[in-house]
Amino acid sequence: MKSMFVAMIEDDSGQGLVEYALILVLVALVAISAMTFLGGKNNNSLSNSATKLP
Repeated sequence: MKSMFVAMIEDDSGQGLVEYALILVLVALVAISAMTFLGGKNNNSLSNSATKLP
């Protein structure tokens, strides 16, 4: 039983997948928060530019 527990702790085959998933979640959170905070300013800027075009 103890050897099976030690083998399970030393097995790191799924570690890379978890790290990639955490990085993906972090990037998604940063992108969503940036769009939330800058979205209104960007929309106003694009609207102003569109109204000034002939």
